[in-house]
Amino acid sequence: MKRLSFFLLFLASFAAPATAWAQGEQSIWYFGGQAGLKFSGTAAPTPLLDNKMSTYEGSSVATNAQGQLLFYTDGEVVYNRKHQVMLNGKGLMGSKSSAQSALIVPDPGSGNVFYIFTVAPQGGKNGMRYSVVDMTREGGFGDVPRANMLLISPVAEKLAAVKHKNGRDIWVVGHRWNSNAFVSYLVTAEGVETKPILSNVGSMNAGPGRNAIGCIKFSPDGSKIASALWRESNKFEVFDFDNTTGKVSNPRQFGTYEEAYGVEFSPDGTKLYGTCNGKGGGQAEVWQFDLKTKSKENAVKIGTSANRKIGSLQLGPDGKIYVAREDNPFLGVIKDPNAAGKACGYVDDGLKLGGRRSKLGLPNFVR
Repeated sequence: MKRLSFFLLFLASFAAPATAWAQGEQSIWYFGGQAGLKFSGTAAPTPLLDNKMSTYEGSSVATNAQGQLLFYTDGEVVYNRKHQVMLNGKGLMGSKSSAQSALIVPDPGSGNVFYIFTVAPQGGKNGMRYSVVDMTREGGFGDVPRANMLLISPVAEKLAAVKHKNGRDIWVVGHRWNSNAFVSYLVTAEGVETKPILSNVGSMNAGPGRNAIGCIKFSPDGSKIASALWRESNKFEVFDFDNTTGKVSNPRQFGTYEEAYGVEFSPDGTKLYGTCNGKGGGQAEVWQFDLKTKSKENAVKIGTSANRKIGSLQLGPDGKIYVAREDNPFLGVIKDPNAAGKACGYVDDGLKLGGRRSKLGLPNFVR
C-alpha cells in the first residue's frame, strides 16, 4: 500500500505542473475599453490597467506556459508585451466590431511562432485570414513577417479552436456566410493546411450582414461545439465535434432567443450557457441549457442584467464563467457553472474592472 501511494504521488508531481501551465496560458485577459484581468489559482482575478487596446468585440491574448504576456490583438493591431504596436503589427483584416475578430494559435512545431486568425465583420469580403507572428525577432518583442493570408470568404463572425485528438495539432473552426457549412482548418508543425474540412450541418448563416453576429465555442473536452445565431435566426445550436477528423455533426437547437450572442460550456460539459438581448437590446438575459436531457424543460433563465446589452461568455481558469456587459465597469459572473439552474449563482455586478469598462467581447483562446 505504501508503495502504491508513493507511485500515485510520483505521478501527481508530473500532472500538477501540466495543469498549472495550461491555466497559465490563459491567465491574462485584455478586452473592451482597455480592460484587463490577471488570474492566479482560484483567487478572484486582479484588474490590469496596462491594456492599450480598445475593442468593442473580439480580442485574443498570447502568454507563455508560465503565464507571462507575449502579445495581444483585436484583429486589427498587434501589441507586444511592452504594450507597443508590434513591428508590422498594423493592418490586420479582422475588426474591433467582429464578435470573434481574432484568435491566436501557437505553431505546434515551435514555441516562438504563432498564427493570428481573423474574421471580418458582418460577412464582409475580407473573410477569414491568418497572419504569422515570429517572437524571435526584434529582441524577443516579435514581428509580423506575413499578414492577411486569405483562407475563405465570406464568413460569419465566428472563430474557435481546439486541440486535435493527437494532443499536438490544432483545429481552427469558422463558419461560411450564406451557407450552413462549418470550416475546419488544421494547424500542424508544417503550418496551416489551407484546404478546409467542410461540414454542411445545422442552420444557414445568412441574410443581412448583421446576422453574421454571434459566437461559437468548444466544450472543455473538445467533443462539442456551440453556436449563437443572432437575427433573424435567434437561436443557439450545439453539435458534436470529431477532433480527429474536424467534422461537425448531430445538430440540436434551442430557440427562440432574440439577438443570441454569446455561448459557453460548463467546466464539466453538461451545461450550455447563452446570452441574448431581445430585439434591439433592453432585455439582456443569461440562459442555461441542460445537455443531458432532451426535455423541453431543460432551459432555465439563470439571470437578467441591468445592462441594455450583454455579449461574450468566457470560462476562466478559476472555473467561473464571465459575462461581458456593454460599457460597464463590472463583468457578470456565473460562480458555479456546473450547478443546475439558478444554483449556478449568476451575479450581474460580479467583478469590478478597476475603473476600466467592458464592451461586448472577451478574449478568445484555444480550448
